[in-house]
Amino acid sequence: MPVPLAPHLPQMVSYTPTSNGAQSQLVCSGCRNLLLYPVGATSICCAVCHAVTPVPPPGTEMAQLVCSGCQTLLMYIRGATSVQCSCCHTINLALEANQVAHVNCGHCRTLLMYRYGAQSVKCAVCTFVTSI
Repeated sequence: MPVPLAPHLPQMVSYTPTSNGAQSQLVCSGCRNLLLYPVGATSICCAVCHAVTPVPPPGTEMAQLVCSGCQTLLMYIRGATSVQCSCCHTINLALEANQVAHVNCGHCRTLLMYRYGAQSVKCAVCTFVTSI
Protein backbone atom coordinates (compact mmCIF):
# COMPACT_ATOMS: atom_id res chain seq x y z
CA MET A 1 0.00 0.00 0.00
CA PRO A 2 1.53 3.39 -0.96
CA VAL A 3 2.29 5.90 1.74
CA PRO A 4 0.27 9.13 1.39
CA LEU A 5 2.29 12.31 0.88
CA ALA A 6 0.20 14.28 3.36
CA PRO A 7 -1.12 12.81 6.59
CA HIS A 8 -4.85 12.28 6.87
CA LEU A 9 -6.12 14.61 9.56
CA PRO A 10 -8.98 13.35 11.69
CA GLN A 11 -12.15 15.33 12.11
CA MET A 12 -11.58 18.35 14.33
CA VAL A 13 -12.90 18.11 17.86
CA SER A 14 -14.41 21.32 19.13
CA TYR A 15 -13.42 22.83 22.45
CA THR A 16 -14.42 25.87 24.42
CA PRO A 17 -11.58 28.42 24.25
CA THR A 18 -10.69 30.64 27.15
CA SER A 19 -12.41 34.01 27.28
CA ASN A 20 -9.40 35.75 25.72
CA GLY A 21 -8.65 32.91 23.23
CA ALA A 22 -5.11 32.52 24.59
CA GLN A 23 -3.06 29.64 23.26
CA SER A 24 0.28 28.13 24.07
CA GLN A 25 2.53 25.67 22.28
CA LEU A 26 4.60 22.55 22.90
CA VAL A 27 6.34 19.84 20.90
CA CYS A 28 4.44 16.58 20.30
CA SER A 29 5.96 13.70 22.29
CA GLY A 30 5.32 11.37 19.35
CA CYS A 31 6.16 13.01 16.02
CA ARG A 32 7.89 16.21 17.28
CA ASN A 33 5.48 18.56 15.48
CA LEU A 34 4.71 21.88 17.12
CA LEU A 35 1.26 21.79 18.74
CA LEU A 36 -0.96 24.73 19.70
CA TYR A 37 -3.40 24.27 22.56
CA PRO A 38 -5.78 26.42 24.60
CA VAL A 39 -4.45 27.74 27.90
CA GLY A 40 -5.79 25.58 30.71
CA ALA A 41 -5.56 22.24 28.87
CA THR A 42 -3.89 19.40 30.79
CA SER A 43 -2.92 17.33 27.73
CA ILE A 44 -3.11 17.61 23.95
CA CYS A 45 -3.70 14.89 21.33
CA CYS A 46 -1.67 15.31 18.12
CA ALA A 47 -3.80 15.36 14.97
CA VAL A 48 -0.97 13.77 12.96
CA CYS A 49 0.26 10.84 15.11
CA HIS A 50 -2.46 10.76 17.81
CA ALA A 51 0.12 10.79 20.64
CA VAL A 52 -1.15 12.41 23.85
CA THR A 53 1.36 14.90 25.24
CA PRO A 54 0.93 16.18 28.81
CA VAL A 55 0.93 19.96 29.23
CA PRO A 56 3.32 21.36 31.88
CA PRO A 57 1.61 22.96 34.89
CA PRO A 58 0.66 26.64 34.54
CA GLY A 59 3.52 29.01 35.29
CA THR A 60 6.21 26.54 34.20
CA GLU A 61 8.80 28.36 32.11
CA MET A 62 9.89 26.39 29.07
CA ALA A 63 13.03 26.68 26.96
CA GLN A 64 14.10 25.17 23.63
CA LEU A 65 17.27 23.78 22.13
CA VAL A 66 18.25 21.88 18.99
CA CYS A 67 19.50 18.33 19.61
CA SER A 68 23.20 18.00 18.81
CA GLY A 69 22.64 14.45 17.59
CA CYS A 70 19.70 14.69 15.17
CA GLN A 71 18.86 18.42 14.96
CA THR A 72 15.35 17.92 16.43
CA LEU A 73 13.83 20.86 18.30
CA LEU A 74 13.54 19.96 21.99
CA MET A 75 11.48 21.75 24.63
CA TYR A 76 12.33 21.44 28.30
CA ILE A 77 11.61 23.06 31.65
CA ARG A 78 13.86 26.09 32.09
CA GLY A 79 16.57 25.45 34.65
CA ALA A 80 17.30 21.86 33.58
CA THR A 81 21.01 21.14 33.19
CA SER A 82 20.64 18.46 30.50
CA VAL A 83 17.93 17.21 28.11
CA GLN A 84 17.74 13.72 26.58
CA CYS A 85 16.39 13.62 23.02
CA SER A 86 13.45 11.25 22.66
CA CYS A 87 14.37 10.58 19.01
CA CYS A 88 18.09 9.70 19.11
CA HIS A 89 18.61 9.55 22.92
CA THR A 90 21.52 12.04 22.82
CA ILE A 91 21.99 13.86 26.12
CA ASN A 92 22.22 17.59 25.37
CA LEU A 93 23.73 20.15 27.71
CA ALA A 94 21.13 22.84 28.49
CA LEU A 95 22.93 26.13 29.07
CA GLU A 96 21.39 29.33 30.36
CA ALA A 97 21.88 32.46 28.25
CA ASN A 98 24.50 33.83 30.66
CA GLN A 99 26.66 30.68 30.32
CA VAL A 100 27.26 30.93 26.58
CA ALA A 101 28.92 33.28 24.11
CA HIS A 102 28.97 33.64 20.32
CA VAL A 103 31.68 33.85 17.68
CA ASN A 104 31.65 33.67 13.87
CA CYS A 105 33.33 30.65 12.27
CA GLY A 106 36.81 31.57 11.04
CA HIS A 107 36.13 29.82 7.73
CA CYS A 108 32.45 30.07 6.68
CA ARG A 109 31.35 32.93 9.01
CA THR A 110 28.44 30.90 10.50
CA LEU A 111 27.47 32.22 13.94
CA LEU A 112 28.60 29.69 16.56
CA MET A 113 27.63 29.38 20.20
CA TYR A 114 30.04 28.08 22.82
CA ARG A 115 30.29 27.73 26.58
CA TYR A 116 32.25 30.39 28.45
CA GLY A 117 35.75 29.16 29.17
CA ALA A 118 36.10 27.14 25.95
CA GLN A 119 39.41 27.56 24.12
CA SER A 120 37.98 26.72 20.70
CA VAL A 121 34.74 25.75 18.94
CA LYS A 122 34.21 23.42 15.96
CA CYS A 123 31.77 24.54 13.26
CA ALA A 124 29.02 22.00 12.56
CA VAL A 125 28.69 23.31 8.98
CA CYS A 126 32.29 23.23 7.68
CA THR A 127 34.10 21.51 10.64
CA PHE A 128 36.63 24.35 10.91
CA VAL A 129 37.98 24.86 14.46
CA THR A 130 37.88 28.52 15.52
CA SER A 131 40.09 29.60 18.43
CA ILE A 132 38.43 31.75 21.05
